[in-house]
Amino acid sequence: MIATAASPWYKHLWPWILIGILTTSVCLSLTMVSIAVRNPDNLVNDNYYEAGKGINRSLDREMLAQALNLHASMNLDELTGEVQLQLSGDSVPASLELNLISPTQPDKDRKVRLLRVDGGRYVGQIDDKVEGRRFVELLGSEQGQVWRLFEEEKIEQGVALQLGDEALQGAQDR
Repeated sequence: MIATAASPWYKHLWPWILIGILTTSVCLSLTMVSIAVRNPDNLVNDNYYEAGKGINRSLDREMLAQALNLHASMNLDELTGEVQLQLSGDSVPASLELNLISPTQPDKDRKVRLLRVDGGRYVGQIDDKVEGRRFVELLGSEQGQVWRLFEEEKIEQGVALQLGDEALQGAQDR
């Protein structure tokens, strides 16, 4: 018998296919790790006890707003950035704080100070266009106590938002 030399491994197709699959999986894994390190999840709260105490404080403020029979209607002007709010109920503070909170992107949160113009009408200015799903928080005070109207709303230009028209969630046992 005559022995013939087999061609070297690198001249065959299958070893290169296997090396390609392994190289691709390593590169994709490293890419995913770098994305995870650069963009941490900011929705996770490490201090659950403090968050729970904050929820109770929020419910107390919302119950105060409910006791004061507060309702608000808010309009955002797309061109001028003016925020107009009409507040009805048993509280008429000199100024209000309006927070437009993005559920997933903290850099899109906006805070607006609203000043009373007359009666229950308040006006403020926002710098940029705000649209989409937001948590809308309206804070005011009455006799040294802070009240809060808080709802999840879809903000669209030219559409009035109604705050205080939904039932208070999470306060059934109070």
